[in-house]
Amino acid sequence: MKDIETEVRSFLTKEQYDKLLDFFKKNGEFVKKDYQITYYFTGEQDLRIQKNDFFSKIWLKGGKIHDDFRKELEIICKKEDFKKAEELFTSLGYEIKIKWFRDRQEFKWEGIDVMIDFTKGYGYIIELEQMCSENEKEKVIAMLKEKMKKLEITITPKEEFDAKFKFYSENWKTLIN
Repeated sequence: MKDIETEVRSFLTKEQYDKLLDFFKKNGEFVKKDYQITYYFTGEQDLRIQKNDFFSKIWLKGGKIHDDFRKELEIICKKEDFKKAEELFTSLGYEIKIKWFRDRQEFKWEGIDVMIDFTKGYGYIIELEQMCSENEKEKVIAMLKEKMKKLEITITPKEEFDAKFKFYSENWKTLIN
């Protein structure tokens, strides 16, 4: 079963962001442009809901944020069900700890998923991702790192992502205004 999200990511400058969008429009297969609103909930698990341009979803990610490999469970819902999902979790005692507003452009390139993002108050990011099985994850992460080198993008260390995420999570209310 391919339920392990394997990914590498990097923060980008605006110039890199624009250059990569141009590159993938010419060299990749455009999949979609999407605007995503994601709420992260309090609790021991990484529980989230999201509304995007196509549907809503409830999802749970295993492991820790910014891990290279994470088990992922998703329940896809109608776009209109986002408010119901929010009400369900807040009624169960969960609180919204972060709201995330992201413009995403997604491409297929050389057999992998490429996401080029701008998240309000957080910044520009590239993610290279492939779903795989547990026994494939080491091979897949090595391949994704090679693809990032091919793009001449240095992978941002997890510590930098963790620090930026911590800052965002403590300041998101002012950062999104």
